[in-house]
Amino acid sequence: MEEGGNGKWGRMKMRKRIIMEELKKVGSIAAPMVVVTMLQYLLQVVSLMMVGHLGKLSLSSVALATSLTNVSGFGILSGMAGGLETLCGQAYGAKEYKKFGTYTYTAIISLTLVCAPITVIWIFLDKILILIGQDPTISHEAQKYAIWLIPSLFGCAILKPLTRFFQTQSLITPMILSSGIVLCFHIVTCWTLVFKLKLGIVGAAIASSLCTWLNVVLLLCFVKFSSACEKTRITFSKNALLGVGVFFRFAVPAAVMVCLKWWACELFVLLAGLFPNPGLETSVLSICLTISTLHFTICYSIGVATSTRVSNELGAGNTEAVRVAVYASMFLAMTEAVIIGATLCSCRHILGYAYTKDNMIVNYVAVITPLLSLSVCMDSLQAVLSGVARGGGWQYLGAYVNLGSFYLVGVPVGVLLGFIAHFRAKGLWIGIVLGSIVQSIFLSLVTALTNWKKQANMARDRMLDATYLKENGTDHESVIDT
Repeated sequence: MEEGGNGKWGRMKMRKRIIMEELKKVGSIAAPMVVVTMLQYLLQVVSLMMVGHLGKLSLSSVALATSLTNVSGFGILSGMAGGLETLCGQAYGAKEYKKFGTYTYTAIISLTLVCAPITVIWIFLDKILILIGQDPTISHEAQKYAIWLIPSLFGCAILKPLTRFFQTQSLITPMILSSGIVLCFHIVTCWTLVFKLKLGIVGAAIASSLCTWLNVVLLLCFVKFSSACEKTRITFSKNALLGVGVFFRFAVPAAVMVCLKWWACELFVLLAGLFPNPGLETSVLSICLTISTLHFTICYSIGVATSTRVSNELGAGNTEAVRVAVYASMFLAMTEAVIIGATLCSCRHILGYAYTKDNMIVNYVAVITPLLSLSVCMDSLQAVLSGVARGGGWQYLGAYVNLGSFYLVGVPVGVLLGFIAHFRAKGLWIGIVLGSIVQSIFLSLVTALTNWKKQANMARDRMLDATYLKENGTDHESVIDT
Protein backbone atom coordinates (compact mmCIF):
# COMPACT_ATOMS: atom_id res chain seq x y z
CA MET A 1 0.00 0.00 0.00
CA GLU A 2 2.79 2.38 0.92
CA GLU A 3 4.65 1.61 -2.29
CA GLY A 4 1.50 2.20 -4.32
CA GLY A 5 0.93 5.48 -2.51
CA ASN A 6 4.50 6.58 -3.11
CA GLY A 7 4.18 5.63 -6.78
CA LYS A 8 0.96 7.61 -7.12
CA TRP A 9 2.53 10.59 -5.34
CA GLY A 10 5.57 10.35 -7.61
CA ARG A 11 3.36 10.36 -10.72
CA MET A 12 1.47 13.39 -9.43
CA LYS A 13 4.72 15.26 -8.81
CA MET A 14 5.95 14.32 -12.28
CA ARG A 15 2.69 15.50 -13.88
CA LYS A 16 2.86 18.76 -11.95
CA ARG A 17 6.46 19.32 -13.03
CA ILE A 18 5.55 18.69 -16.70
CA ILE A 19 2.65 21.15 -16.55
CA MET A 20 4.83 23.79 -14.86
CA GLU A 21 7.46 23.38 -17.58
CA GLU A 22 4.77 23.77 -20.22
CA LEU A 23 3.42 26.88 -18.49
CA LYS A 24 6.90 28.38 -18.73
CA LYS A 25 7.07 27.55 -22.45
CA VAL A 26 3.64 29.05 -23.14
CA GLY A 27 4.39 32.08 -20.98
CA SER A 28 7.75 32.69 -22.66
CA ILE A 29 5.90 33.09 -25.97
CA ALA A 30 2.73 34.80 -24.70
CA ALA A 31 4.35 37.52 -22.54
CA PRO A 32 6.56 39.02 -25.27
CA MET A 33 3.70 38.64 -27.78
CA VAL A 34 1.58 40.89 -25.53
CA VAL A 35 4.28 43.55 -25.90
CA VAL A 36 4.36 43.12 -29.70
CA THR A 37 0.57 43.30 -30.01
CA MET A 38 0.34 46.38 -27.78
CA LEU A 39 3.08 48.19 -29.71
CA GLN A 40 1.31 47.46 -33.00
CA TYR A 41 -2.05 48.55 -31.55
CA LEU A 42 -0.51 51.85 -30.41
CA LEU A 43 0.27 52.77 -34.03
CA GLN A 44 -3.44 53.33 -34.69
CA VAL A 45 -3.88 55.10 -31.36
CA VAL A 46 -1.08 57.55 -32.21
CA SER A 47 -2.65 58.30 -35.61
CA LEU A 48 -6.05 58.99 -34.02
CA MET A 49 -4.47 61.20 -31.35
CA MET A 50 -2.64 63.25 -33.98
CA VAL A 51 -5.63 63.79 -36.28
CA GLY A 52 -7.85 64.46 -33.27
CA HIS A 53 -6.12 67.83 -32.96
CA LEU A 54 -7.16 68.72 -36.50
CA GLY A 55 -10.84 68.89 -35.63
CA LYS A 56 -13.99 66.84 -35.26
CA LEU A 57 -14.32 66.11 -38.99
CA SER A 58 -10.79 64.70 -39.26
CA LEU A 59 -11.18 62.59 -36.13
CA SER A 60 -14.53 61.09 -37.11
CA SER A 61 -13.33 60.44 -40.68
CA VAL A 62 -10.14 58.68 -39.62
CA ALA A 63 -11.97 56.72 -36.89
CA LEU A 64 -14.50 55.52 -39.48
CA ALA A 65 -11.81 54.74 -42.06
CA THR A 66 -9.68 52.90 -39.48
CA SER A 67 -12.61 50.74 -38.44
CA LEU A 68 -13.60 49.89 -42.02
CA THR A 69 -10.07 49.25 -43.31
CA ASN A 70 -9.47 46.93 -40.36
CA VAL A 71 -12.67 45.02 -41.03
CA SER A 72 -12.38 44.87 -44.82
CA GLY A 73 -8.61 44.60 -45.21
CA PHE A 74 -6.08 44.30 -42.41
CA GLY A 75 -8.26 41.95 -40.35
CA ILE A 76 -8.77 39.65 -43.33
CA LEU A 77 -5.03 39.50 -44.06
CA SER A 78 -4.24 38.83 -40.41
CA GLY A 79 -6.84 36.07 -40.28
CA MET A 80 -5.62 34.44 -43.48
CA ALA A 81 -2.04 34.48 -42.22
CA GLY A 82 -3.35 32.21 -39.46
CA GLY A 83 -3.12 29.39 -42.02
CA LEU A 84 0.65 29.51 -41.48
CA GLU A 85 0.16 28.70 -37.81
CA THR A 86 -0.84 25.24 -39.00
CA LEU A 87 1.53 24.80 -41.93
CA CYS A 88 4.67 26.52 -40.61
CA GLY A 89 4.12 25.46 -37.01
CA GLN A 90 3.83 21.78 -37.90
CA ALA A 91 6.67 21.97 -40.43
CA TYR A 92 8.95 23.47 -37.78
CA GLY A 93 7.98 20.79 -35.28
CA ALA A 94 8.72 18.10 -37.89
CA LYS A 95 12.06 19.82 -38.70
CA GLU A 96 10.97 20.24 -42.32
CA TYR A 97 12.70 23.59 -42.59
CA LYS A 98 12.57 23.80 -46.39
CA LYS A 99 8.79 23.40 -46.36
CA PHE A 100 8.64 25.99 -43.57
CA GLY A 101 10.27 28.60 -45.78
CA THR A 102 8.24 27.59 -48.83
CA TYR A 103 4.96 27.98 -46.95
CA THR A 104 5.98 31.52 -45.96
CA TYR A 105 6.60 32.47 -49.59
CA THR A 106 3.25 30.91 -50.53
CA ALA A 107 1.44 32.98 -47.93
CA ILE A 108 3.02 36.22 -49.16
CA ILE A 109 1.95 35.46 -52.74
CA SER A 110 -1.57 34.51 -51.65
CA LEU A 111 -2.13 37.57 -49.46
CA THR A 112 -0.80 39.87 -52.21
CA LEU A 113 -3.42 38.43 -54.57
CA VAL A 114 -6.14 39.12 -52.00
CA CYS A 115 -5.06 42.77 -51.75
CA ALA A 116 -6.29 43.49 -55.30
CA PRO A 117 -10.07 43.23 -54.66
CA ILE A 118 -9.66 44.94 -51.27
CA THR A 119 -7.99 47.88 -53.01
CA VAL A 120 -10.99 48.28 -55.32
CA ILE A 121 -13.31 48.44 -52.29
CA TRP A 122 -11.16 51.12 -50.65
CA ILE A 123 -11.03 53.23 -53.82
CA PHE A 124 -14.84 53.36 -53.89
CA LEU A 125 -15.24 53.54 -50.11
CA ASP A 126 -16.91 56.96 -50.18
CA LYS A 127 -19.62 55.76 -52.55
CA ILE A 128 -20.25 52.69 -50.40
CA LEU A 129 -20.52 54.79 -47.23
CA ILE A 130 -22.89 57.31 -48.84
CA LEU A 131 -24.99 54.41 -50.15
CA ILE A 132 -25.52 53.11 -46.58
CA GLY A 133 -26.49 56.56 -45.31
CA GLN A 134 -23.22 58.02 -43.97
CA ASP A 135 -22.49 61.74 -44.10
CA PRO A 136 -21.01 62.62 -47.56
CA THR A 137 -18.29 64.91 -46.16
CA ILE A 138 -17.08 62.33 -43.64
CA SER A 139 -17.30 59.62 -46.34
CA HIS A 140 -15.05 61.53 -48.76
CA GLU A 141 -12.47 62.20 -46.05
CA ALA A 142 -12.55 58.55 -44.95
CA GLN A 143 -12.02 57.43 -48.56
CA LYS A 144 -9.05 59.79 -48.91
CA TYR A 145 -7.45 58.27 -45.80
CA ALA A 146 -8.14 54.72 -47.01
CA ILE A 147 -6.55 55.33 -50.41
CA TRP A 148 -3.30 56.45 -48.81
CA LEU A 149 -3.37 53.31 -46.67
CA ILE A 150 -3.25 51.06 -49.76
CA PRO A 151 0.60 50.84 -49.66
CA SER A 152 0.25 49.71 -46.04
CA LEU A 153 -2.18 46.99 -47.16
CA PHE A 154 0.35 45.52 -49.58
CA GLY A 155 3.06 45.85 -46.93
CA CYS A 156 0.88 43.82 -44.56
CA ALA A 157 0.66 41.08 -47.20
CA ILE A 158 4.36 40.54 -46.44
CA LEU A 159 4.37 41.58 -42.78
CA LYS A 160 1.64 39.21 -41.58
CA PRO A 161 3.33 36.05 -42.96
CA LEU A 162 6.67 37.30 -41.60
CA THR A 163 5.23 37.62 -38.09
CA ARG A 164 3.99 34.01 -38.33
CA PHE A 165 7.42 33.02 -39.63
CA PHE A 166 8.97 34.29 -36.39
CA GLN A 167 6.08 33.31 -34.12
CA THR A 168 6.01 29.63 -35.11
CA GLN A 169 9.75 29.42 -34.35
CA SER A 170 9.16 31.12 -30.96
CA LEU A 171 11.36 34.02 -32.11
CA ILE A 172 9.47 36.92 -30.52
CA THR A 173 12.36 39.23 -29.56
CA PRO A 174 13.00 40.43 -33.16
CA MET A 175 9.34 41.46 -33.42
CA ILE A 176 9.53 43.39 -30.13
CA LEU A 177 12.59 45.30 -31.35
CA SER A 178 11.15 46.06 -34.78
CA SER A 179 7.73 47.06 -33.36
CA GLY A 180 9.38 49.38 -30.82
CA ILE A 181 11.54 51.05 -33.48
CA VAL A 182 8.54 51.41 -35.80
CA LEU A 183 6.38 53.01 -33.09
CA CYS A 184 9.06 55.62 -32.33
CA PHE A 185 9.46 56.28 -36.06
CA HIS A 186 5.68 56.60 -36.44
CA ILE A 187 5.35 59.18 -33.67
CA VAL A 188 7.98 61.44 -35.25
CA THR A 189 6.90 60.87 -38.86
CA CYS A 190 3.18 61.26 -38.20
CA TRP A 191 3.71 64.52 -36.27
CA THR A 192 5.98 65.89 -39.01
CA LEU A 193 3.65 65.01 -41.89
CA VAL A 194 0.41 66.03 -40.15
CA PHE A 195 1.49 69.30 -38.53
CA LYS A 196 4.79 70.50 -40.01
CA LEU A 197 4.10 69.62 -43.64
CA LYS A 198 0.35 70.38 -43.22
CA LEU A 199 -0.75 67.13 -44.90
CA GLY A 200 -3.51 66.49 -42.37
CA ILE A 201 -5.15 63.07 -42.41
CA VAL A 202 -3.24 62.16 -45.58
CA GLY A 203 0.00 62.63 -43.62
CA ALA A 204 -1.23 60.21 -40.93
CA ALA A 205 -2.04 57.59 -43.58
CA ILE A 206 1.34 58.05 -45.30
CA ALA A 207 3.09 57.67 -41.93
CA SER A 208 1.22 54.40 -41.31
CA SER A 209 2.21 53.07 -44.73
CA LEU A 210 5.86 54.02 -44.22
CA CYS A 211 5.87 52.32 -40.82
CA THR A 212 4.45 49.09 -42.24
CA TRP A 213 7.18 48.89 -44.85
CA LEU A 214 9.86 49.84 -42.30
CA ASN A 215 8.68 46.92 -40.16
CA VAL A 216 8.90 44.62 -43.20
CA VAL A 217 12.44 45.77 -43.97
CA LEU A 218 13.63 45.35 -40.37
CA LEU A 219 12.24 41.81 -40.11
CA LEU A 220 13.62 40.83 -43.53
CA CYS A 221 17.05 42.07 -42.45
CA PHE A 222 16.84 39.85 -39.39
CA VAL A 223 15.85 36.87 -41.54
CA LYS A 224 18.72 37.60 -43.93
CA PHE A 225 21.52 38.14 -41.43
CA SER A 226 20.55 36.32 -38.21
CA SER A 227 21.89 32.87 -37.47
CA ALA A 228 18.59 32.10 -35.69
CA CYS A 229 16.90 31.88 -39.10
CA GLU A 230 19.69 29.92 -40.77
CA LYS A 231 17.69 26.68 -41.08
CA THR A 232 14.41 28.24 -42.23
CA ARG A 233 15.95 30.85 -44.57
CA ILE A 234 15.59 29.47 -48.10
CA THR A 235 15.56 30.88 -51.62
CA PHE A 236 12.35 31.27 -53.58
CA SER A 237 11.22 28.31 -55.70
CA LYS A 238 8.24 27.44 -57.91
CA ASN A 239 6.94 25.17 -55.13
CA ALA A 240 5.69 28.34 -53.42
CA LEU A 241 3.34 28.92 -56.35
CA LEU A 242 2.15 25.32 -56.39
CA GLY A 243 1.15 25.51 -52.73
CA VAL A 244 -1.28 28.44 -53.07
CA GLY A 245 -4.33 26.15 -53.24
CA VAL A 246 -3.31 24.25 -50.10
CA PHE A 247 -2.65 27.49 -48.24
CA PHE A 248 -6.07 28.93 -49.11
CA ARG A 249 -7.77 25.82 -47.69
CA PHE A 250 -6.38 26.75 -44.29
CA ALA A 251 -6.27 30.54 -44.72
CA VAL A 252 -9.89 31.21 -45.72
CA PRO A 253 -11.53 29.47 -42.72
CA ALA A 254 -8.84 31.00 -40.47
CA ALA A 255 -9.88 34.46 -41.72
CA VAL A 256 -13.55 33.61 -41.21
CA MET A 257 -12.79 32.58 -37.61
CA VAL A 258 -11.17 35.95 -36.92
CA CYS A 259 -13.59 38.20 -38.80
CA LEU A 260 -17.06 36.84 -37.96
CA LYS A 261 -17.15 38.12 -34.37
CA TRP A 262 -15.39 41.33 -35.39
CA TRP A 263 -18.03 42.00 -38.04
CA ALA A 264 -20.83 41.26 -35.57
CA CYS A 265 -19.42 43.81 -33.11
CA GLU A 266 -19.09 46.47 -35.81
CA LEU A 267 -22.66 45.73 -36.90
CA PHE A 268 -23.88 46.31 -33.35
CA VAL A 269 -22.10 49.68 -33.20
CA LEU A 270 -23.95 50.73 -36.37
CA LEU A 271 -27.25 49.41 -34.98
CA ALA A 272 -26.71 51.38 -31.75
CA GLY A 273 -27.09 54.52 -33.85
CA LEU A 274 -30.76 53.60 -34.44
CA PHE A 275 -31.76 53.84 -30.75
CA PRO A 276 -33.68 56.88 -29.39
CA ASN A 277 -30.52 58.35 -27.82
CA PRO A 278 -27.87 57.27 -30.37
CA GLY A 279 -25.05 59.35 -28.89
CA LEU A 280 -25.35 57.67 -25.48
CA GLU A 281 -25.87 54.13 -26.78
CA THR A 282 -23.08 54.31 -29.37
CA SER A 283 -20.64 55.84 -26.88
CA VAL A 284 -21.27 53.12 -24.28
CA LEU A 285 -20.96 50.31 -26.82
CA SER A 286 -17.77 51.86 -28.24
CA ILE A 287 -16.22 52.09 -24.76
CA CYS A 288 -17.04 48.43 -24.10
CA LEU A 289 -15.54 47.41 -27.44
CA THR A 290 -12.41 49.48 -26.78
CA ILE A 291 -11.88 47.80 -23.39
CA SER A 292 -12.58 44.39 -24.92
CA THR A 293 -10.08 45.07 -27.73
CA LEU A 294 -7.38 46.15 -25.27
CA HIS A 295 -7.92 42.97 -23.25
CA PHE A 296 -7.85 40.87 -26.41
CA THR A 297 -4.22 41.86 -26.97
CA ILE A 298 -3.45 39.74 -23.90
CA CYS A 299 -5.61 36.69 -24.55
CA TYR A 300 -4.77 36.75 -28.28
CA SER A 301 -1.10 36.47 -27.31
CA ILE A 302 -1.88 33.42 -25.18
CA GLY A 303 -3.74 31.99 -28.17
CA VAL A 304 -0.68 32.59 -30.34
CA ALA A 305 1.48 30.73 -27.82
CA THR A 306 -1.08 27.89 -27.75
CA SER A 307 -1.11 27.63 -31.53
CA THR A 308 2.69 27.57 -31.66
CA ARG A 309 3.04 24.88 -29.01
CA VAL A 310 0.24 22.69 -30.44
CA SER A 311 1.46 22.91 -34.04
CA ASN A 312 5.12 22.33 -33.10
CA GLU A 313 4.32 19.27 -31.00
CA LEU A 314 1.92 17.85 -33.61
CA GLY A 315 4.62 18.24 -36.24
CA ALA A 316 7.02 16.39 -33.95
CA GLY A 317 4.40 13.68 -33.31
CA ASN A 318 4.27 14.32 -29.52
CA THR A 319 0.55 13.89 -28.88
CA GLU A 320 0.87 13.80 -25.09
CA ALA A 321 2.77 17.08 -25.16
CA VAL A 322 -0.10 18.59 -27.19
CA ARG A 323 -2.57 17.73 -24.42
CA VAL A 324 -0.30 19.23 -21.78
CA ALA A 325 0.08 22.41 -23.89
CA VAL A 326 -3.71 22.75 -24.12
CA TYR A 327 -4.18 22.25 -20.35
CA ALA A 328 -1.41 24.72 -19.50
CA SER A 329 -2.74 27.35 -21.92
CA MET A 330 -6.28 27.00 -20.57
CA PHE A 331 -5.04 27.44 -17.00
CA LEU A 332 -3.03 30.54 -17.95
CA ALA A 333 -5.91 32.08 -19.91
CA MET A 334 -8.53 31.52 -17.23
CA THR A 335 -6.22 32.88 -14.52
CA GLU A 336 -5.71 36.03 -16.59
CA ALA A 337 -9.46 36.28 -17.31
CA VAL A 338 -10.44 36.04 -13.63
CA ILE A 339 -7.93 38.74 -12.67
CA ILE A 340 -9.01 41.15 -15.44
CA GLY A 341 -12.72 40.41 -14.96
CA ALA A 342 -12.55 40.97 -11.19
CA THR A 343 -10.59 44.19 -11.70
CA LEU A 344 -13.16 45.54 -14.14
CA CYS A 345 -16.05 44.70 -11.80
CA SER A 346 -14.37 46.33 -8.82
CA CYS A 347 -13.71 49.50 -10.86
CA ARG A 348 -17.06 49.58 -12.67
CA HIS A 349 -18.27 52.83 -11.07
CA ILE A 350 -15.18 54.80 -12.14
CA LEU A 351 -14.27 52.91 -15.34
CA GLY A 352 -16.21 55.25 -17.62
CA TYR A 353 -14.28 58.31 -16.38
CA ALA A 354 -11.24 57.06 -18.32
CA TYR A 355 -13.17 57.90 -21.50
CA THR A 356 -15.60 60.71 -20.61
CA LYS A 357 -16.80 63.11 -17.90
CA ASP A 358 -20.46 62.56 -18.83
CA ASN A 359 -22.09 61.02 -15.71
CA MET A 360 -24.87 59.41 -17.74
CA ILE A 361 -22.35 57.48 -19.85
CA VAL A 362 -20.26 56.58 -16.78
CA ASN A 363 -23.31 55.15 -14.99
CA TYR A 364 -24.40 53.22 -18.10
CA VAL A 365 -20.90 51.72 -18.39
CA ALA A 366 -21.12 50.65 -14.72
CA VAL A 367 -24.36 48.79 -15.49
CA ILE A 368 -22.86 46.90 -18.46
CA THR A 369 -19.46 46.17 -16.84
CA PRO A 370 -20.53 42.83 -15.21
CA LEU A 371 -21.51 41.64 -18.71
CA LEU A 372 -18.20 43.00 -20.00
CA SER A 373 -16.35 40.97 -17.36
CA LEU A 374 -18.16 37.81 -18.49
CA SER A 375 -17.26 38.69 -22.07
CA VAL A 376 -13.60 39.02 -21.04
CA CYS A 377 -13.65 35.49 -19.59
CA MET A 378 -15.21 34.11 -22.77
CA ASP A 379 -12.67 35.95 -24.94
CA SER A 380 -9.80 34.40 -23.00
CA LEU A 381 -11.27 30.92 -23.34
CA GLN A 382 -12.06 31.19 -27.05
CA ALA A 383 -8.65 32.76 -27.82
CA VAL A 384 -6.93 29.62 -26.51
CA LEU A 385 -9.42 27.28 -28.21
CA SER A 386 -9.03 29.17 -31.51
CA GLY A 387 -5.26 28.84 -31.07
CA VAL A 388 -5.73 25.08 -30.69
CA ALA A 389 -7.83 25.07 -33.88
CA ARG A 390 -5.17 26.96 -35.85
CA GLY A 391 -2.36 24.81 -34.47
CA GLY A 392 -4.25 21.60 -35.17
CA GLY A 393 -5.44 22.59 -38.64
CA TRP A 394 -9.21 22.39 -38.09
CA GLN A 395 -9.97 26.04 -38.82
CA TYR A 396 -12.94 25.02 -40.97
CA LEU A 397 -14.72 23.64 -37.88
CA GLY A 398 -13.92 26.85 -35.99
CA ALA A 399 -15.40 28.85 -38.86
CA TYR A 400 -18.66 26.87 -38.72
CA VAL A 401 -18.83 27.26 -34.95
CA ASN A 402 -18.28 31.04 -35.13
CA LEU A 403 -20.84 31.42 -37.91
CA GLY A 404 -23.50 29.60 -35.91
CA SER A 405 -22.58 31.21 -32.58
CA PHE A 406 -22.76 34.82 -33.70
CA TYR A 407 -25.11 34.87 -36.68
CA LEU A 408 -27.63 32.23 -35.59
CA VAL A 409 -27.50 33.07 -31.86
CA GLY A 410 -25.57 36.24 -30.93
CA VAL A 411 -26.84 38.76 -33.51
CA PRO A 412 -30.52 37.66 -33.48
CA VAL A 413 -30.64 37.62 -29.65
CA GLY A 414 -28.85 40.98 -29.48
CA VAL A 415 -31.29 42.58 -31.94
CA LEU A 416 -34.27 41.02 -30.12
CA LEU A 417 -33.14 42.26 -26.69
CA GLY A 418 -31.92 45.62 -27.97
CA PHE A 419 -34.92 46.63 -30.06
CA ILE A 420 -37.88 44.44 -29.05
CA ALA A 421 -37.15 44.14 -25.30
CA HIS A 422 -35.81 47.74 -25.28
CA PHE A 423 -32.58 46.85 -23.47
CA ARG A 424 -30.79 48.97 -26.11
CA ALA A 425 -26.95 48.78 -25.93
CA LYS A 426 -27.13 46.41 -22.97
CA GLY A 427 -29.24 44.03 -25.05
CA LEU A 428 -26.78 44.17 -27.94
CA TRP A 429 -23.90 43.36 -25.60
CA ILE A 430 -25.85 40.44 -24.11
CA GLY A 431 -26.04 39.12 -27.69
CA ILE A 432 -22.25 39.34 -27.99
CA VAL A 433 -21.76 37.58 -24.65
CA LEU A 434 -24.24 34.83 -25.51
CA GLY A 435 -22.58 34.28 -28.88
CA SER A 436 -19.20 34.01 -27.14
CA ILE A 437 -20.58 31.48 -24.63
CA VAL A 438 -22.00 29.28 -27.39
CA GLN A 439 -18.75 29.61 -29.34
CA SER A 440 -16.66 28.58 -26.31
CA ILE A 441 -18.90 25.61 -25.53
CA PHE A 442 -18.69 24.16 -29.04
CA LEU A 443 -14.97 24.84 -29.45
CA SER A 444 -14.40 23.14 -26.08
CA LEU A 445 -16.36 20.10 -27.25
CA VAL A 446 -14.40 19.89 -30.50
CA THR A 447 -11.10 20.20 -28.61
CA ALA A 448 -12.14 17.55 -26.08
CA LEU A 449 -13.20 15.13 -28.84
CA THR A 450 -10.18 15.70 -31.07
CA ASN A 451 -8.12 12.58 -31.71
CA TRP A 452 -4.61 14.00 -31.39
CA LYS A 453 -2.98 10.84 -32.65
CA LYS A 454 -4.89 11.14 -35.94
CA GLN A 455 -4.05 14.84 -36.04
CA ALA A 456 -0.35 14.03 -35.63
CA ASN A 457 -0.61 11.48 -38.46
CA MET A 458 -2.26 14.11 -40.67
CA ALA A 459 0.55 16.54 -39.85
CA ARG A 460 3.10 13.88 -40.80
CA ASP A 461 1.27 13.20 -44.09
CA ARG A 462 1.19 16.92 -44.77
CA MET A 463 4.95 17.10 -44.43
CA LEU A 464 5.46 14.04 -46.64
CA ASP A 465 3.06 15.17 -49.33
CA ALA A 466 1.83 18.75 -49.57
CA THR A 467 -0.96 17.65 -51.90
CA TYR A 468 -2.47 15.19 -49.42
CA LEU A 469 -5.64 17.29 -49.13
CA LYS A 470 -8.66 16.03 -50.97
CA GLU A 471 -10.38 18.24 -53.51
CA ASN A 472 -12.99 19.33 -50.99
CA GLY A 473 -10.62 19.75 -48.05
CA THR A 474 -9.62 17.51 -45.17
CA ASP A 475 -11.69 14.59 -44.01
CA HIS A 476 -13.84 15.90 -41.14
CA GLU A 477 -14.11 12.48 -39.57
CA SER A 478 -10.34 12.28 -39.13
CA VAL A 479 -10.32 15.23 -36.77
CA ILE A 480 -12.99 14.20 -34.27
CA ASP A 481 -12.60 11.02 -32.28
CA THR A 482 -16.02 9.41 -32.69
